[in-house]
Parts: sequence; structure tokens; C-alpha cells
Amino acid sequence: MSLTSFVPTPEFAEYKELFSEHFVLERDEAGVIVARAHTRGGPVQMGVELHRAFGQLFRTLGSDPNNEVMIFTGTGPTFMMNADTESFRIEREQPAYWSYEHAFKDGRVNLISLIHDMEIPTIGAINGPTVHSELLLMCDITICTPETVLIDPHFVMGAVPGDGIHSCFIELLGVKRAAYALLMGQKIDAQQALDWGMVNEVVPADRLLDRAREIAAHIMKQPRVVRRMTAQVLRRPWKQRIVDDLDGAFAMEMQAHLAKGTSIHSDEQAADVLDDVAGDRKDGVAED
Repeated sequence: MSLTSFVPTPEFAEYKELFSEHFVLERDEAGVIVARAHTRGGPVQMGVELHRAFGQLFRTLGSDPNNEVMIFTGTGPTFMMNADTESFRIEREQPAYWSYEHAFKDGRVNLISLIHDMEIPTIGAINGPTVHSELLLMCDITICTPETVLIDPHFVMGAVPGDGIHSCFIELLGVKRAAYALLMGQKIDAQQALDWGMVNEVVPADRLLDRAREIAAHIMKQPRVVRRMTAQVLRRPWKQRIVDDLDGAFAMEMQAHLAKGTSIHSDEQAADVLDDVAGDRKDGVAED
């Protein structure tokens, strides 16, 4: 008999409750798990606490051998198009501390955990306009609704685009398209995202999760070891991208914020950008 035992893996019921304030978790008998981000039951809003929870979630899901495919999505018609402004008070009061804890450490861990800690195939289901699309676009397969708009607003808000969306855009769009999108705050609609290879399918909103489950069922037809090893093959470009520029770009973004003497998030500038994107969707218009 062994001298020691395995450290117990957290049970689904346990971490389902643990993460319930930020994510609704559902898992079927085959091991397909749906993680739906929310804020008090409505569209998910960016906040310091949520920002940390993403990485914690991916590490936890990845450590449970009973999870076989993850579907990651949001609640309602948008994904992080608003922010919990009170959440960022601690960031404004202690910028030196939280520029590391929240923006640098948590931000990097979120993407690193998605790519490195999730040993299973992942499906991102973008449920509408979003300014933080990287966690959905960096899944192995990504689908979106016709109402989806993708944008990285950092530069037009006076910030260095370095917190991961930049890396995602460069990888998917190439250098020239990504440079234009980042410098101009370009709004990319669903059809453009499909044409440019950022997403795999555009699906009606009321069919988004059904289609994600169909894709998951297709993946589940193959043996477990094939699914998991294929996921590792598909992740290699993202792993290299993370090694090449994630840490450095995050550090440049934080250095610029601290050098300017401003808070890491500017509520006024962010609101202007988000209102602009939301207004386009109301009018049924999105820029190329």
C-alpha cells in the first residue's frame, strides 16, 4: 500500500456553489460543463472580484477529471459591456498595489489558466457585444450571435492595449489588421469576425447554447485521450503567444497608467466607448 494518498479533487457540487456569485455551472452526464458568467443574474459586469474569479474557475474546472468539454458564455444580450464601478474603488485608492494584484497578476492568470490549465476542449459562445472578448475568442472553437460586436477600446481610452485582448487580436487578425483595430478602436461586427476568422460560426441568439452543445456532442464522440491530446495540439499557438508578449505588454500597460498618475480604469472614458458600441447595436449598424 502507498505511504500517502491522493489529495482530494473538489467535487462539482462544492465548486458550483463556491463560484455561484459569478458563474452558473451546469454539467451533463457526459461531462460537458457550461460556465455562464453573470452579475446578480443579469449580464456580467467587469469588476475586481470577477476578474480574479475567471482564473480561479479555469484552474478548478481543469483540475476535475470529470469535466470533458467546457462551454463558456455570458448571460443576457451582452458580455462585460458594463462595469461594477464600486468594485474599482480599491484600485483607485491603492493603485500601486492593485495594478499588480488585479491588473497584472489576475489578468495574466486568467489567460494562462484558460490555455494551460484546461486540459479539455473549450467552446466560447459570445452572447453579444463585448469589450473583453479574449476569454471567449481564445477558446478552441468560438461561436457568436449576429448582434455581437468585438472591440478593444484601451487605446482610445488613453490606455496601452496590453491586457490580453491585444495578444488575441494580433494572433487572429495578423499584425496590420490588429494594429488598425487597436489604434482606431475598431468595432468588428459578427459577419466581419466570421470573415476574418475570429469566430467559427454566427448563430441566432436563441440557438447559441444549443449549437454549442451540438459541437460539444460532436467532440465527445472521440476517445477521452484523443480529445485531450488534440486540445493540447490546438493550444500551441496560444501558448507561444502568451510566452512571447503577455507579461511584457501587461507590464507596459501598468507602467503607463502609473506614470500618467491616473487610475487603471477611467469610468468616464469607458462609459463613452460602451455607449457608442451599444448605440450602434440599437441602430442595427456596426463599423467594418
